[in-house]
Amino acid sequence: MIDHAHDLACVRDATERLLTAVAKLDNASLAEPSRLPGWTRGHILAHLARNADALVNVLEGRPMYASAEARDADIERDAPRPLDDQLADLRESAARFQAVGEVPADWSRTVQLRNGVTDSASRVPFRRWVEVELHHVDLGIGYELEDLPAEFTDREIDFLAERFAGHKDVPSTGLSAGDGRNWTTGGGAEGGPVGVEGSATDLLGWLAGRRDGSGLTTNGTLPKLPPL
Repeated sequence: MIDHAHDLACVRDATERLLTAVAKLDNASLAEPSRLPGWTRGHILAHLARNADALVNVLEGRPMYASAEARDADIERDAPRPLDDQLADLRESAARFQAVGEVPADWSRTVQLRNGVTDSASRVPFRRWVEVELHHVDLGIGYELEDLPAEFTDREIDFLAERFAGHKDVPSTGLSAGDGRNWTTGGGAEGGPVGVEGSATDLLGWLAGRRDGSGLTTNGTLPKLPPL
């Protein structure tokens, strides 16, 4: 059973790690490319702030974003801001998200995300945790997939394996961390079953589109995963 209060605490910790790391940067480094194609580090920070507000909308029953175009425009608008402004926005938007998470509510209710996706309200804090952790890695400032909390790594593999389960473009695929932990995913395309083995970190990197899978071993062709 998902413990939203635990996940909110994990989001708070991850946000503090992010803020501490970003505070060591300067304005010039924010304008440099991140690891995400077409985005500077400033784009990532702007996205993280606006995502916090978007998830507040979700928890309060409003549309996550006014539109896809408005989401993209807000990120482009906020990306060039200086470091102090980025930090302030990150702190304030994170505080708004935490405050909404502390309001007594029915956490078993279904909420609406982007593109018609629905989920339990109880999983929204974990979704925010994913945003903060993976985008911290995407900044390319010394925080790597190997630095992610072990609990987060395992749960995000669970989440992504579930997300790709039955996908029409992914053959039946078994994942193994080599230490007794196993997952299954795919199953909607021909060509399986495929066995994929590697460290939990490398499995997560591949599933999350952060690594090309070269650190994994497979008994066939490594499936090509659709974008997240």
